[in-house]
Amino acid sequence: MGAKFASELTSRDGVSTLKLVGVVDEDNELVSLETKLAGGPLVLDLSEIDRINSCGVRDWVNWLGRIEKNGARPVFISCSPAIVAQINLVHNFTAGGIVKSFYAPYYCPRCEKEKLLRLETRDLLSQAPITTAPTCRCDECDGPMEFDDMEESYFAFLNNAKKVLGDPSYEQTMREIAAAGEGGGKMRARNTGTSIPPVVSTSPGSLPAATPSGAPSSLSPIHRTPTNKTPPGSNTGQIPSIAMPPRPSPPAMQPLAASPGPISSSQPQIPLSSQSASGLAAKLSGANLVSKPPPKPLLPWVLLAMFLLTAVGLLVFVLTK
Repeated sequence: MGAKFASELTSRDGVSTLKLVGVVDEDNELVSLETKLAGGPLVLDLSEIDRINSCGVRDWVNWLGRIEKNGARPVFISCSPAIVAQINLVHNFTAGGIVKSFYAPYYCPRCEKEKLLRLETRDLLSQAPITTAPTCRCDECDGPMEFDDMEESYFAFLNNAKKVLGDPSYEQTMREIAAAGEGGGKMRARNTGTSIPPVVSTSPGSLPAATPSGAPSSLSPIHRTPTNKTPPGSNTGQIPSIAMPPRPSPPAMQPLAASPGPISSSQPQIPLSSQSASGLAAKLSGANLVSKPPPKPLLPWVLLAMFLLTAVGLLVFVLTK
């Protein structure tokens, strides 16, 4: 068989069980299975069909028509969500067969876990049309899980009685299948596709991102990406730290240089000796000039003193009278 498609055929008490696994596309090998199938009840286990494209749907419908002409009476069990989607879209996807059981997807918002719950179609006929999915509880926290699809569209095929009940001749087929014993678990883990490995940086000193062990196999930047209603799935890794550039240091203060020009002054110049002049020039060239603060004005203090004296005089004048 091809790498993407596989099958397993068993027979017990006159009932043939054919389990199909993988992807049904243009590379399927359904034709090679026709000669191996005998007439009578045929149980098609479709629990592990991950995907089926348009070419696969065409070959599937033609293949079912041929094996029914050869006397096969197909009964579909444990249909995966991919098969349920095609049953709702393609009118003759089940040909003359009936759907006995199928899987429904659920999601736990608390544990961020997914699960497929197998449902029996005849148990749901009394509720059709279904607007609310059956209750499912989480295996981890035992809390109620949310249905991970649209109820009205996912369970729409139940409104077509021919896809669920079939003609009266299928009642004998169902009894034969029940007598032979139908396998399949009530619940199983949901297969969301091939997991994406984490990206490891090749730069020196970098650390690979850590992936939680309990995270789903498929990675949405918001945790998972199986369906439209699935909230952005939860895979979180270590975020590499970003080195901040160093803050530039302020420029160093430059010493004040002496003015090259002559200093003009209204006061008379005092002649200096050659020795004192050379010493003064050396001090000016080797030391920084420190500007002295301007002298404080005396006028406000004089006015304040006059005001105090006047106030004291007026006080004495009033007291002496």
